[in-house]
Amino acid sequence: MSAILEELKSPAVAESQPGRRRKIRFCRNEWSGAFGDIGTDLPLLAGMILATGVNPANVFILFGMMQIFSALVYRIPMPAQPLKLVAVIVIAQQTPPELIWGAGLVVGVGMLLLTVTGLLDLIARVVPKPVVRGIQLGLGLNLAYVALASYLPAEGVPGYFLAAGGIILVLVLLGNRRWPASLAVLGLGFVYAFIFKHDMIFANGGATWSLPVPSLPPWAAIAQGAVLLALPQIPLSIGNSVLATRQIARDHFPEAGVTIRKIGVSYSIMNFVSAPLGGVPVCHGSGGMAGHYAFGGRTGGSVIIYGVFMACLGLAFGSGFDGIIELFPLPVLGVILGVEAIALMRLLRDQAFAVHALGIALLVGAVAFALPHGFLIGIVGGTVLYWLMTRWQRSAARGGHTGTD
Repeated sequence: MSAILEELKSPAVAESQPGRRRKIRFCRNEWSGAFGDIGTDLPLLAGMILATGVNPANVFILFGMMQIFSALVYRIPMPAQPLKLVAVIVIAQQTPPELIWGAGLVVGVGMLLLTVTGLLDLIARVVPKPVVRGIQLGLGLNLAYVALASYLPAEGVPGYFLAAGGIILVLVLLGNRRWPASLAVLGLGFVYAFIFKHDMIFANGGATWSLPVPSLPPWAAIAQGAVLLALPQIPLSIGNSVLATRQIARDHFPEAGVTIRKIGVSYSIMNFVSAPLGGVPVCHGSGGMAGHYAFGGRTGGSVIIYGVFMACLGLAFGSGFDGIIELFPLPVLGVILGVEAIALMRLLRDQAFAVHALGIALLVGAVAFALPHGFLIGIVGGTVLYWLMTRWQRSAARGGHTGTD
């Protein structure tokens, strides 16, 4: 265990000076990148709060603290995210809060066991890159579907015009270091809310947060949360929170030295802290990093800014949260979510020059998007198919060589 904790404390090195600790910046582009994942997080957090009645101040403050923890550990835009499958089940079935906290503890224990036994590293070695790219593609397709089907139509015809304005701002400003794109899109949303929903702005507020006392949920809730929420979530976490996140960290920050083991440990620690204090289960995610990176985040500064924002949201609007959720226009969140989805799907391009690898990635992405438990089916099926095809190609190559002698 001490070796694993040392792994967690290992510093991320600087981009141009190997061996030196990466600096955390708070420039305009870090501010822009800070909100690259809000389109995913805010609706999931809101849905769980409204479905279960958990204390919104605690949820947002703890969620913000997990962002800051992750930023300080990795020093790159590695945010925390709500566990997506847990959130979907909780929202759909309105499960009691104790089950959410029990599931958080179970997924933390499960990921820690996979890490300390070396199984997580073994899975990472066995699952090939085309399958990981397929998982990222499937997640991108899911995010794009949510953005198009749920967020953009949410405000009716005015919402479509609002979304069109946001898309224009993204196309014009994405990559602009002087006028960050996500801040402009969020600013457009705030202007819309102030003009059309200004009467709600002053009707909500007043924090109800008090220092939470750590407590474990009842054993029955832990057991039920394990079966209902944690077990379906772990395969998705292995695919997206661990394998795909390590891959995108290698893509954008190869010098940071992000390892499977380190991700597994930080994932576990966040849930060991969040669940007993009344927070929601969290993970890392390739989509979150893609969103921060797409809008300009290059250091842990964007994640710290985001964490402080979320904590302040919990303190400011604890008791008036129901109305605040209706305040901000969902089409704007849909635009941000769409950019995150495109950033994930674009990662597939490095598989374009190998036909069998591209085919496997596309197949895994389609399965992950379209089927129940698609991420698990995609990981297992895609990995088996990849190694069978690799073995067949090697056998064919040897047979062809023998035939020409």
